[in-house]
Amino acid sequence: MAAMPTRDVIVVGASAGGVEALKTLVSGLPEGFPAAVFVVLHVPAHGPSVLPRILSRAGPLEAVHPQNGQAFEPGKVYIAPPDHHLLLHPGRIRLARGPRENGHRPAADALFRSAARVYGRRVIGVVLSGALDDGTAGMVAVKRVGGLAVVQHPDDAMYDGMPQSVLNHVAADHCLPVADIPALLVRLVGEPLPEPPPEVPGMSPDSVREADMAELEPGAVHDPQRPGDPSVYGCPECGGVLWELRDGEVLRFRCRVGHAWSAETLFAEQADGLEAALWSAMRALEEQAVLARRMFERALGRHHTHVAEAYAIQEKDARAQAELVRRVLLNRRPDTPNGTPDPSAPRPTPIAPVAPPDGDS
Repeated sequence: MAAMPTRDVIVVGASAGGVEALKTLVSGLPEGFPAAVFVVLHVPAHGPSVLPRILSRAGPLEAVHPQNGQAFEPGKVYIAPPDHHLLLHPGRIRLARGPRENGHRPAADALFRSAARVYGRRVIGVVLSGALDDGTAGMVAVKRVGGLAVVQHPDDAMYDGMPQSVLNHVAADHCLPVADIPALLVRLVGEPLPEPPPEVPGMSPDSVREADMAELEPGAVHDPQRPGDPSVYGCPECGGVLWELRDGEVLRFRCRVGHAWSAETLFAEQADGLEAALWSAMRALEEQAVLARRMFERALGRHHTHVAEAYAIQEKDARAQAELVRRVLLNRRPDTPNGTPDPSAPRPTPIAPVAPPDGDS
């Protein structure tokens, strides 16, 4: 008699504050745990990761960075290596340097979506501490195929952005402190998989196409039938047009080559881009003022009075404009950890007119 199927594929996403949460999670999983655990933690793209060593020491399960194409087995923890998406194929792991999602590679959304596509109801998605909202769109895909959604309670998370985003958009099956999640997973993995309810819709065609985009599949990248509708926004990563996607209540964007953004992360990325533009403007104005001063002195030394006066005016204008930009930079409102403006932060003071430099008329 064939064994009853179980939920034996666990996908985990974490970011800021995630190392401590992951240590707590794996420390409570027993030796011989009958499920494979796949982990995405946002880490810098360059340099080695010591997370496998940390998690191997935290509990009885071996934690490793897998090789591309490696077969996986229960009772092990597979961690996405830096700068690679961790994706699941039937019985094997795929590592891909496909387009970043929400500015990350690896991304939890990419892992969750690939697991949902291949393993359906056998998947348990887990979202732990982290800022912003990577993992939300992937958890939507997990739920659409009948998988389970487990979320660290926001009050228990060092950064509550990722857990709270999932709770805002997905009907989570369990929300609890991370210390209680291992016992829950042991119980869920040990239960036979129930018959699917008739209302489970399955993966949407757009989600399937997005799963292919994570691996830069030519068919998905070249497909003229782009998922979603063209928006008025440009991709912060490549400048291409972003297509607007909706999956339930989740609003997202994806460009032609596959860079993906949630609305919240796109907003945060635009804020970063605006600040970079302001710094560039300030630098250009300061350089212009310095050059104008040099040209003024050069013209004055040659007794070209009218030319010197023109350069003096240009220097004064450049310094005044640079001061305006400086005040804007100083008075930009701080962001909360999840990337949204903090309503309790002090509002910027009005910018007063800039007095001309001493000695200018």
